Amino acid sequence: MLRPLLSLLLGSTLLLGVAVPLGVTAIAGLTMPERAGGSLIRREGQVIGSALIGQNFEGDRWFRGRPSATSAAPYDASSSAASQLGPTSAALLAAVTERVSGAREVPADAATASGSGLDPHISPESARRQIARIAAARNLPVQRLATLVEQNIEARELGLLGEPRVNVLRINLALEAFR
Repeated sequence: MLRPLLSLLLGSTLLLGVAVPLGVTAIAGLTMPERAGGSLIRREGQVIGSALIGQNFEGDRWFRGRPSATSAAPYDASSSAASQLGPTSAALLAAVTERVSGAREVPADAATASGSGLDPHISPESARRQIARIAAARNLPVQRLATLVEQNIEARELGLLGEPRVNVLRINLALEAFR
């Protein structure tokens, strides 16, 4: 009786733990190689980031991403995890209150961290609200930055999944080209 069970365990492990993941990886590599490779962004042959993981941009000259919930350092993929703070948490309320202090209205993604703490996107509204600050810091026309934001809005996946969004790394790379 033990032999059939062990055979079933070994067969299931090989099928579901080896064959299926290898097959899915192979199909992904053939049909969408950039995504399967981590959506890496390169400049002059060097990997400078991934379109899938947020990065910490500081200073008034850059678009800023969502607040990061990672504990070690902002957007540290090795410590990705949700804060585990619920809606009645005093710590969560204090963090959100601090993020919105002094503002009349703030997009939700500017006040709350993403579940993983690594979200690379912000809402178009959040990006638009940063235009005046960046224009002043870079001495650029507001309209030029508004156009840049509109050009960097990514549509919903397949036209219906998710929300329109702006990838912070990509828009900051485009912004850097203004110099």
